[in-house]
Amino acid sequence: MMVNLQEIYRYLGIMGNRPDDATKKLVGECLEELERAAKPRSFSRSFPMSVLPDGSLDFTCFSVKSEDLKKNLKGCEEVILFAATLGAGVDLLLRRYTRLEVSRAVVLQAAAAAMIEAYCDEKNQELRIEAKKRGLFLRPRFSPGYGDFSVSCQRELCRALSAEKTVGIMLTESFMMNPSKSVTAVIGAGREELSCAKSGCEACRKQDCLYRRNEIQ
Repeated sequence: MMVNLQEIYRYLGIMGNRPDDATKKLVGECLEELERAAKPRSFSRSFPMSVLPDGSLDFTCFSVKSEDLKKNLKGCEEVILFAATLGAGVDLLLRRYTRLEVSRAVVLQAAAAAMIEAYCDEKNQELRIEAKKRGLFLRPRFSPGYGDFSVSCQRELCRALSAEKTVGIMLTESFMMNPSKSVTAVIGAGREELSCAKSGCEACRKQDCLYRRNEIQ
């Protein structure tokens, strides 16, 4: 997969995304280590969707109230529930360097965050191609924790995907995922192709996030 280096620098808080040579070298080394440690896996399932009288979104496997998610899914007739992970090997690598070399661990964290996003983008593009064969167009993925889409919905989403069995993702009591470099998301599918297909920072209302992109194009 192609990992966006600018995303790594953004996670590292490098203003203007202009790292020095030493940082570039360290990022390259970290990416090589991550590529050896990572075992990416993903899984998805499609479900019909409808809007209930109380405004909740019904995916048949569970329902949820979220105005932000509802906007994202406007005009959709089904949803794809999606989960992906880099695997436990990445967590082991991060823990090892947290004990041995904190500066490298920080860069590894940033590189791993960019890597899971790149992997999700790659798999979502495959889903987009398959959906188009059925005359459907996909919306940007929308994850629990975005806007008013409660992170507690991780539980229902993971249950619907049998995530522990299919990709090895488990949840803590506070709905954090293990392995940590994992993503769950809802992806809408509708008959209308939208000109905008932004995701991530562009879909989230948390304006004060430390890692928010400085410019939303």
